[in-house]
Amino acid sequence: MERKNVMPTMESVKSFKAAMASEQGAFGPFMITSDPAFVEAAGYAGYDFVLLDMEHGPGTFENLQNLIRAANVAGVCPVVRVPRGTDIWIDQALDVGAGAVMIPQIDTAEQARIAVSAAKFSPRGSRGTCRFVRSAAYGAVPGAEYFTQAQDTVVILQAEGQKAIDNLDEILSVDGVDIVFVGPYDLSASLGIIGQITHPRVMELIGEICRKAAAKGVQVGCFADSAESGRRLLEMGVRFVGYSCDTAIFMNMAKADIAAFHGEK
Repeated sequence: MERKNVMPTMESVKSFKAAMASEQGAFGPFMITSDPAFVEAAGYAGYDFVLLDMEHGPGTFENLQNLIRAANVAGVCPVVRVPRGTDIWIDQALDVGAGAVMIPQIDTAEQARIAVSAAKFSPRGSRGTCRFVRSAAYGAVPGAEYFTQAQDTVVILQAEGQKAIDNLDEILSVDGVDIVFVGPYDLSASLGIIGQITHPRVMELIGEICRKAAAKGVQVGCFADSAESGRRLLEMGVRFVGYSCDTAIFMNMAKADIAAFHGEK
């Protein structure tokens, strides 16, 4: 029986984009786990994406492909934060099936152009071409089809400090930027109020970023410590909310269960 082979991640990319285009936005956890079971369970829970963190997590590319497989099984979009914006990190993350790549520490339009180019095939970029990688079902998807559909993967740039804010208009003007992600902890540090992520100055800048991005047709993402703070960001115009972290979510729920078991309030 002839079997239709498809790219393993692209259907979840469509759902991810639809969530961002909705008023509800896209909501998902940062994940530093090395266990595919956590990723698969997060997908079954109903998150719009899982953010597999290779900047602050211990993951390797050998393990990353198994985390992405787990996301594919559960039908949730795998977003990969690469350690740095070099082309090899971006290329390898996409080759093993990332539906979106998040690139940290983007401060200038030139850095933004380099990151976008690394994530896109010619003529839109300089990503190396190979149709025998996992994202192309190891060659089962015809090359022309793969190289065309893969252009739809999402590029997320992290604007993490005052320098990025100063260059924001130029960064937002770079073709191919889908989302600008605000790291409120890094932003607060650059403003001299480290850790005060709800400080009026931090919130004011996030609002300013949302307004400028909307004018350029670019979505805004932001980190939220809690679902409640995520809702506030949504009201400000943020449509990609990276929520807490898998280990913290597990620990906090465990603490709540322990307190409930012992009758504590």
